[in-house]
Amino acid sequence: MGKGAVFRMEEKNYGHKPVLLQECLEALAIRPDGLYVDGTLGRAGHAREVLPRLKTGRLIGIDRDAAAIAAAGERLAEFGDRAVLVRGNFSALGEILRDLGIDGADGMLFDLGVSSPQLDEPSRGFSYMRDAPLDMRMDAGAPLDAREIVNTWSFEELRRILYTYGEERFAPQIARAMVRRRQEGPIETTGELVEVIRSAMPPQALREKQHPAKRTFQAIRIAVNGELEALPPMLEAAVQGLRPGGRLAVITFHSLEDRLVKQTLREMASGCTCPPEFPVCVCGKKPRLRLITRKPITAGPAELEDNPRSRSAKLRVAERTEYP
Repeated sequence: MGKGAVFRMEEKNYGHKPVLLQECLEALAIRPDGLYVDGTLGRAGHAREVLPRLKTGRLIGIDRDAAAIAAAGERLAEFGDRAVLVRGNFSALGEILRDLGIDGADGMLFDLGVSSPQLDEPSRGFSYMRDAPLDMRMDAGAPLDAREIVNTWSFEELRRILYTYGEERFAPQIARAMVRRRQEGPIETTGELVEVIRSAMPPQALREKQHPAKRTFQAIRIAVNGELEALPPMLEAAVQGLRPGGRLAVITFHSLEDRLVKQTLREMASGCTCPPEFPVCVCGKKPRLRLITRKPITAGPAELEDNPRSRSAKLRVAERTEYP
């Protein structure tokens, strides 16, 4: 499938609620003649609100999920060639923009969460609430899936990703239970994996409000999709691809992502890295961003009640400076 392929179908109702929608629209400071990038298009929840605010402007929508691209094409068909949809990973953002001949955007939005349709579609294997084949791939054509990780990775690798990506305090016990269980036969479904996780956790942990499999499923999903590895090249390409004054808005859903985004944006906004005792700057580094939000924007009471999945969402916003 070509990077510049545009998809057009009829509108349907997908019931997907974009997180922090109004806050994102305000953060992007949309100009009617501007060019905007939605780097995590999903079912076009955010894009469908950006496009009516454009008169002569365009929106580039990017997603690695073929089903998401097709669904977004249906929802955005009425906007014609003002919406250009591209199937690709946002880690290749720089290459995608070059292939489209775009030398500068006025705003970019990245919603790093798993989309509601991905969670709600049992066959995708993202949810610990429904029994389904172990998969968790955002790109259904990717070679690595959750089944391979659970059944072939070593105890040490499983322990590492559960602790690092899931911040799971029972990582050793759960990893050991996976290795022990797969010796009897492969772990094939999300339901089987949930039972393995439960069997490894002490009774008091099973009584906690949070589902016992939440952190483990998060860790495996991040590993399957290389989510954290994709962030640094995406953020670098996004800042490079913004015009001076252009806005970058990033929504995260767990502490690892948020910490990485926060640190990267702060570094890009800091400029000089010379030691404090130097009388003059010798590094020559200038701020590439101006932080619009010192603290992340989170969902208000009304959105939390309407969309519980917004509870962990954090929006950080920065603006491109005049410096090259």
